[in-house]
Amino acid sequence: MKMKKWQYVALIAYVIAAVALLFAATTSIAGIETGVFGTAWSLLPPVLAIGLALITKEVYLSLFAGVFAGGILAAGSLAKPMQAVEITFDMILEKLGDSGNIGILIFLVFLGTMVALINKAGGSRAYGAWAREQIKSREHAQLTTFFLGVLIFVDDYFNCLTVGSVMRPVTDNHKISRAKLAYIIDATAAPVCIIAPISSWAAAVSGMVEGTNGLTLFMQAIPYNYYALLTLLMIVVISLRNIDYGPMALHERNAQLHGDIYTTAERPYAGMEEEQVSPRGTIADLVVPVIALIAFCVVCLMYTGGFFDGAGIIDSFANSSAPTGLMLGSFFALAFTFVYYMLRKVLTYREFTESLSEGFKAMVPAILILTLAWSIGGITKSSLGAPEFVAAALEGSAGALAKFLPAIIFAIAVFLAFATGTSWGTFSILIPIVVDVFPVGSEILIIAISACLAGAVCGDHISPISDTTIMASTGAQCDHLVHVYTQLPYAMTVAAVSFVSYILAGFIQNVFVCLALGVVLMIGTLLMIEKMTKKQAA
Repeated sequence: MKMKKWQYVALIAYVIAAVALLFAATTSIAGIETGVFGTAWSLLPPVLAIGLALITKEVYLSLFAGVFAGGILAAGSLAKPMQAVEITFDMILEKLGDSGNIGILIFLVFLGTMVALINKAGGSRAYGAWAREQIKSREHAQLTTFFLGVLIFVDDYFNCLTVGSVMRPVTDNHKISRAKLAYIIDATAAPVCIIAPISSWAAAVSGMVEGTNGLTLFMQAIPYNYYALLTLLMIVVISLRNIDYGPMALHERNAQLHGDIYTTAERPYAGMEEEQVSPRGTIADLVVPVIALIAFCVVCLMYTGGFFDGAGIIDSFANSSAPTGLMLGSFFALAFTFVYYMLRKVLTYREFTESLSEGFKAMVPAILILTLAWSIGGITKSSLGAPEFVAAALEGSAGALAKFLPAIIFAIAVFLAFATGTSWGTFSILIPIVVDVFPVGSEILIIAISACLAGAVCGDHISPISDTTIMASTGAQCDHLVHVYTQLPYAMTVAAVSFVSYILAGFIQNVFVCLALGVVLMIGTLLMIEKMTKKQAA
């Protein structure tokens, strides 16, 4: 009998976990005492989930298989399946019970509702009609998406969903594939936030550096953050010169030649915008709610950081709670939008209430993927000791390899963030180690900090279980795994150039010279790729 895809997923997950346990000397059923704790096996669950997702194209079952494999490893024995199941669901419940995670999920639902409202009110259609007249080319459409992503630098979640909602009608009109839109959104989310001094990311990083001014160190590291800077440069170059390669080239070719913005059979969002909309909708019905959303979210982020209790602007952002601030901001924006649409009489009360459920349903895939991704990260970190393993590996590479250490830190951060799907978790693990290894105030410390930040963003960018990757595919309304494998060659191109740049920075240690060399290498690499792709097409 032919096995179904989900059966392959379950079988492979169980077999790999069994092999892992055969090689790991387990001594107890308590996670912190098992032989796999703090070893390379601790990274098995995310690697397993990512591999299965890419091979089988079944993201939900693959993620759950990763969590369950972690439960088996934490239980310490295949002979205790009930304990493994209990550990698995305890971790899922723990992540769903976390107030910060709940805040993000509520924010997602509110954003989904606002998108449904804007579509129903006719704002998206009116904006699309206006944009068709103002934005004349594919290059202009891609660059407009890029600049909007750069402008919304406060938070990456907010960036992904807002840019996607605003720019989808424009990119669809210019036959830009949803995969390309998802890449531009993802590449202007975390890479922008990590070089913006006033953002939730800057606040997180600054709070992890002890013994020195964290914000000052963060700002000094910006010119050395090659992955973020070169990613932004890459978007501009490939947009202006129409460079596409890897799987993305197929998606872009189908979009341009056949008007198929999806390419693959997986198109979960197709037809969502074909619902009946208000004929009285105007551009203001999109612009006003979006501006209100931005304003309310910024104010609420500052509120959670103590701005209204006397804290300065920078301090209020440094101490802000992104989940709470975004949840409150989106709630007030939703309430404002309701009143605004009622006064304009573009929606009825019934249509507004219908949008609540529509917004929730639209975000269910993202909520499910986020929950499982958080669970994998939690079981890898708390139950299996991945941070301890990475810390030991990094500390063991110091000494004779001091000049190469920034590049090594970058590579380790990429792998850790890719495997765990979290930039912030990677920061919290690596930054204290980096500060201990290098003397405070030295140029090499700044380079190493930036390598840690850049690597974490890179790994987060390419990881299928990263929350920002999930948000980007949701914002672009693109199949999640399509977004993952189409953007991978682009991200790895920048990662390779960044790795070489960190080797040079370790020896040269001059911010201007190193950045100039990185820019030259990036542009040269893209021009070489352009020449190769044109030669293959000829």
